[in-house]
Amino acid sequence: MLQPLFGLAVLLTIAALISERRGTIPWRMAAGGLGLQFALAALMLKAPFLRGVFMGLNALVAAMDEATRAGTAFVFGYVGGGPAPFAVTDPSATFILGFQALALVIVIAALAALLYYWRILPYVVRAFSVILERAMGIGGVLGVGAGGCIFLGMIEAPLLIRPYLARMTRSELFAMMTTGMSCIAGTMLILYATVLKAVIPDALGHILTASVIHAPAALLIAGLMLPETGQPTLGRTIPKSAASGSMEALISGTADGLRLFWSIIATLLVFVALVKLANILLGGLPDVDSAPVTLERALGLVMAPAAWLIGVPWTEAAAAGSLLGTKIVLNEFIAFIDMAKLPAGTLSEHSRLILTYAMCSFANCGSVGILLAGLTSLCPERKTEITALGGRALVGGMLASLTTGAVVGILTAF
Repeated sequence: MLQPLFGLAVLLTIAALISERRGTIPWRMAAGGLGLQFALAALMLKAPFLRGVFMGLNALVAAMDEATRAGTAFVFGYVGGGPAPFAVTDPSATFILGFQALALVIVIAALAALLYYWRILPYVVRAFSVILERAMGIGGVLGVGAGGCIFLGMIEAPLLIRPYLARMTRSELFAMMTTGMSCIAGTMLILYATVLKAVIPDALGHILTASVIHAPAALLIAGLMLPETGQPTLGRTIPKSAASGSMEALISGTADGLRLFWSIIATLLVFVALVKLANILLGGLPDVDSAPVTLERALGLVMAPAAWLIGVPWTEAAAAGSLLGTKIVLNEFIAFIDMAKLPAGTLSEHSRLILTYAMCSFANCGSVGILLAGLTSLCPERKTEITALGGRALVGGMLASLTTGAVVGILTAF
């Protein structure tokens, strides 16, 4: 427990040292954010009665996966998961990521749009925003935006507070960006859980818990990196869906999911190709420790200390560091796939759990471009300010997700 506790202190110190207003500590936000992190993590990790909730969530994963597979099998046939018209000698070869697992994003996006139209999702968002406001003393606008990030994602959540974006303080804007980088979209929850279900028990429950805990963690880190000096921006009204009916909401959500689907495919294609290209170029270097130099090994060395700080044993730090590096330079989806493919015994169950929380965020280089493009289109009058904060938001999101990993490392150490 002392190792991740020390790591948590180091991560918070780093955030304070790179602050734009060094020496100014928002004590209420810091205490509230840290307390909320531990309280939410303890409740969702330690409360026995929530075990049934996690099992129910896993059943939801299975149901959604089965329903999506029915759709992909109907549209794509055996490449989409339908019966093969030939004898299958290698069952693992019948799984095609793009035609089966990734299609789940489209279904989830459509359901999310429908739940938003029915006013179910807005009430959930508002409930979380109230908790954040009262615990951390933030304004209503930031509370709604941060609550939205837990379920909607870094581009969709700002739509909830679009009328207020031009009036938010610089600190609130930065906190909004950092929270967006540290959480994940609801459309990705089940997709990540399906990748991890073989190596992480109750995978969806942990993924959802991570996204919830990341919100106060991000607000805490953002408060340390850019303390508030003005008055919080109020405003608690969540706009209604633009759809005129349930069918229009479904169609609109499907279209949004399709754009996300192609974006994920294109990103995976390009980044996997770039990693392979980098490894080909690095292959010309002399071997190190009787093994070729690869990007993954280099990233493992750089991020190994960070992995150790959040509670991973030093003997596993290189492998864990490689996953963290992949998550930051490429994206968390590739990192989760890599973790699921690791040989048995590479990481302990405890280390895999810590990394699940630490890697479950949009804090990667590619997401910075997406965040800046989305926010500047929503609020063009603050384009220069938003662009200037992009790099810091990436750092803030990275620190926030690592602090969550450290908190989980502390709570699961005994």
